[in-house]
Amino acid sequence: MYETDPWVLRFDGFDPAAEGHREALCTLGNGYWGTRGAAPEARTDAVHYPGTYLAGVYNPLSTEVHLGEAVGDVLGDTLGTAGGPGIRTPFEPPAEGPAPGGRAAHVRNDEHMVNAPNWLPLWFRTGGGPGSSSVGDFSAPDTGWFHPETAELLEYRQELDLRRGLLSRVLRYRDTRGHVTRVQSRRFVSQASPHVAVLETTFTAEDWSGPLTVRSAIDGRVANRNVAADRLLAHLHLMPRTARELNEDSVLLEVETTRSGIHIAMAARTRAYAGTGAGQVRLEPARRFLTDSSRWVAHEFDLALERGVPLRVEKVVVVSTSRDRAVVSAPTAVATWLARIDEPLSLLAAHEREWQILWDEFAVHLHSGAHQSLALNLNTFHVLQTVAAVDADLDAGVPARGLHGEGYRGHVFWDEVFVYPVLTLRRPDLSRALLGYRYRRLGEARAAARAAGHEGARFPWQSGIDGRDVTPTELFNPRTNRWMPDHSGLQHHVGLALAYSVWGYYQATGDVDYLIEQGAELLLEIARFFASLTEYDETDDRYDIGGTMGPDEFHDGLPGHPGEGLRNNAYTNIFAAWVLRRAVDTVALLEGRSCRPLWNRLRLRPDEVDTWETIGRRLRVPFHADGVISQFEGYENLPELDWDRYRAQYGAHDGSLGRLDLILNAEGDSTNNYRVAKQADVLMLLYLFSAEELRELIEELGYSLSPDLIRRTVDFYRQRSTHGSTLSNVVHSWVDARADRERSWTSLCAALDSDIGDIQGGTTHEGIHLGAMAGSVDMVVRCYTGLEIRDDMLWLHPVLPTQLDKIAFSINYREQPIRLEVTPGNLRLQLPSGGARPIRVRVEGREAQLYPGQTHDFLLSPPESSPPASPAGEGTVSGHR
Repeated sequence: MYETDPWVLRFDGFDPAAEGHREALCTLGNGYWGTRGAAPEARTDAVHYPGTYLAGVYNPLSTEVHLGEAVGDVLGDTLGTAGGPGIRTPFEPPAEGPAPGGRAAHVRNDEHMVNAPNWLPLWFRTGGGPGSSSVGDFSAPDTGWFHPETAELLEYRQELDLRRGLLSRVLRYRDTRGHVTRVQSRRFVSQASPHVAVLETTFTAEDWSGPLTVRSAIDGRVANRNVAADRLLAHLHLMPRTARELNEDSVLLEVETTRSGIHIAMAARTRAYAGTGAGQVRLEPARRFLTDSSRWVAHEFDLALERGVPLRVEKVVVVSTSRDRAVVSAPTAVATWLARIDEPLSLLAAHEREWQILWDEFAVHLHSGAHQSLALNLNTFHVLQTVAAVDADLDAGVPARGLHGEGYRGHVFWDEVFVYPVLTLRRPDLSRALLGYRYRRLGEARAAARAAGHEGARFPWQSGIDGRDVTPTELFNPRTNRWMPDHSGLQHHVGLALAYSVWGYYQATGDVDYLIEQGAELLLEIARFFASLTEYDETDDRYDIGGTMGPDEFHDGLPGHPGEGLRNNAYTNIFAAWVLRRAVDTVALLEGRSCRPLWNRLRLRPDEVDTWETIGRRLRVPFHADGVISQFEGYENLPELDWDRYRAQYGAHDGSLGRLDLILNAEGDSTNNYRVAKQADVLMLLYLFSAEELRELIEELGYSLSPDLIRRTVDFYRQRSTHGSTLSNVVHSWVDARADRERSWTSLCAALDSDIGDIQGGTTHEGIHLGAMAGSVDMVVRCYTGLEIRDDMLWLHPVLPTQLDKIAFSINYREQPIRLEVTPGNLRLQLPSGGARPIRVRVEGREAQLYPGQTHDFLLSPPESSPPASPAGEGTVSGHR
C-alpha cells in the first residue's frame, strides 16, 4: 500500500497473504448491499473470499455444539479443500449423531447475515486454452482460466477512488505461449441506483492476436465461511430456485434463504465492444448458456483479440429481494430493471454525482500527514457505504462490521452509538431511518423484558432480522480449539445507548414529530425497563442494579460466579440515571401536544414519571477507598494481573495483550479474577458526556466531583486496559483530548489505523470495524472542536492536537448548514444564506446568536488556559456513599 493521494487507496503487486485484508478495505456498497473487493476471477479459497451482503437479509441455522470438546485446528484449515478437521465443504450438510465420546452437547441457533450469490465472476482465458466449457471447470482451477496466483504477473495494481466510489485494477501477464495481455477493470455499486452494480473489463493483446474466451456468471454455490470459527457451524443458507437465460446477453439466478424464506434474485447482462471512442463497435460473439442445477448460471463468449485493439466487456448486475417494497417478485423486478438500463456510462456519471453530494456533506479536511488524511477519508467512505441508501422502507440497522464481511455474523450491536453522531450532524434523515430499525423491533424488546420479569423494553445485545436476542452463548477460543461460554448478552446497556441516540437526534434536529411518532416511545420504554431493573436499599436510600455487564466484556461475574452478572456497574448506573432524567424531560416536552396515540401505547401510571425522577437521583455509584470510580462493586478487591509476565509471553509489538480472556481461558483461568479491562468501561462515560455534564450527573446522584478524580480514574483504568476492542483507542483518544494532547493524538492515529493497518491481529478480513471507523471521524469533528448540543444550543470549545494546523468540515444543525474551520487560535463559523433560522452558539463560555449569511470568527484561548469544559474534562469524586 502506498499513499500519495488522501483520496485514493492504492495497492501495488499481488500479495496472497494480504488479499483478505484488501478485499475488506476495497468493498463497494451503498447501504442496500455491499460486495467485497475480490478479484472477478477469484474463488473462495485460503486466499480469496468474494462475498456479497444485502442489508437486513439474515437466516438462522442450528448446530450441535460440544462445550470443551476440541474440534481441530480451525485456523489452520484451508477453505478450498474438503475434509479438513472441523470443516465442511459448502455442499456438505452438518454432521449428525451423538456427541463424540458421549459428551454433553446442545443445539445452538445462530442467525447470520447471508452471503448472497456472487455476481463478480468474469473468467477469461487466451489462445483458446486447454480448459473445456463444462460447468464444473468454473469452480476448479485448471491451466486455462487466468488466475493471479498461477499467472506470470508483469504488473498488478489496485486503486480505490474514494471520491468516486470506484474500484479499479490494472494487470499485465504473460501466458504459457509467451503472449503479453493487459487487463484493466473498474467497478462500482451504484449510489444513484441502489439495486445496480457494474463491472467493466478491457482486454488488450500487446504483442499477439487470437481468441479470447470470457465466462460471465452469477454463482449461488456460496456459504458463510469468512470467519474461521463459524465454519464449525451450519453455514449453508441458500436453496436454489431459478436459473435461466433471459435473452442472448442476460441471465437470471434466484435463491431462497433456508429458514427466513427471503428470496434473492440477480440478473446480469454481459456485452462486448471492440475499439475506443467513436469507433467503438458492439460485438455479437458466439455464446453458450451454462447452468448447474439452478445453483449458478453463466454466459460464455468466444471473442477475438487483435493486437493493440482494446476489447471491452461490460457486465451490469441488478439485485432485488422479497423484502423490497412495491415489487411483484424479485425475479420479475430484476428482469424488468435490467431491460431498462441502456447506457452504463450514464449510471457511472449519476453514481459519481451522488458521491460528490455525500462528500460535500461529510468530508473532513485534516491538515496533517497524508496517511491520517487517507485513513480518515477511508473510514468516512466505509461508514457511508454501509448506510447511505437506508431509508424508512429498507428496514436495516447498523451492522457492526458493515457490509464488508461476516464478522459478528452481521449483527447490530451498540456500535451504532459511535455511528449516529457522524450521521445526525450531516444527514439526520439517515439517523432517523436507522433508528426506525429499532422502533420496528420494540415489540420484541417488550416481550424480552416481560419474559425476564421486568417492564419496558429490553433490547438485545445482538440483533438481527426481527429483534430477538441472537447473541451467541458460546465463543470459540482458537488457542484451545474449544468452545467457551459467552455471557455478553448481559450487556443491557445497549438500550441506554439507543436512548442516547434518540435524544441526540432530537437535540440536533429539534424534530418533535419524531419524538411523538417513535423516539419518545423508545426512550420511555427503555427508561421503564431500567427503573424496573433496580432494587431499593432502605438502609442507604439507594437504588441498585444487579445482573448486568458493562462494555468491558472481560467481566461477566465475580470470581467463581461467571455469567451471573455484576452489581452496580458504574457505567450502567450513571448512564441509566441520565436516561431516566431524559425520560422525565421528554414527558414534560410533549405535555400539551397532540400525543394521544403515544400515551395510549405507553399507558404511563400516575406516579411513574415521579418514580423515574427519584431513581434517577438515587442510583448507587461504587467507589474505591481512594475515591476512584469503581467499575463495579467488588472490582477494588480483585488482585492485579502479573502484567510483566503476560506482556513478555503474549504481548504484541506494542505490549498490548488484546484478547486476554482467550489467553487466560487457555490457562484454565479467567479475566473475572483480575483488575483488567478489554476496553473502556467507566471511561466510556467521558466519551458520552462532557466533564460539565458528568459533574452534574454525579452531583444530582448525591455525590460530588472534585477537580482531580477523573484524572486519577483515567490513569487507573488506562493502565489496566488491554485494548482488546478497536473501540478502546477511540474512547481513550477522546478522554485524553485536553489533559494529554500528545497521547490523544497517538490514540487517534491507532483508531484511524484500526482497519487500514489491521491492528487487531488480522481481523479486518472479516469486515471493517464500523464503530471504530465512525468514532475516529467523530473524534476530529466533535471532540477536537468541543462540539456539543444541549440546552437548545451549539456548544464549542476547540483544542487541537499540536499535530493539526487546521480542520474544516460542515454540519447541519436544526436545518441550518454550518461550515466550521478551526485553527489553533481561531474558530470560524460560516452560515450560508437562505438558512432556516438563527442559531445560538456558545464558544468557550461566550454566547452569540448567528444568522444565515453571516461569518463569525471567535478568537480561542491558548490550550493551557482553557477552562475544563471538554469531553475529557478533569475531576475527582468525594463525599460518596
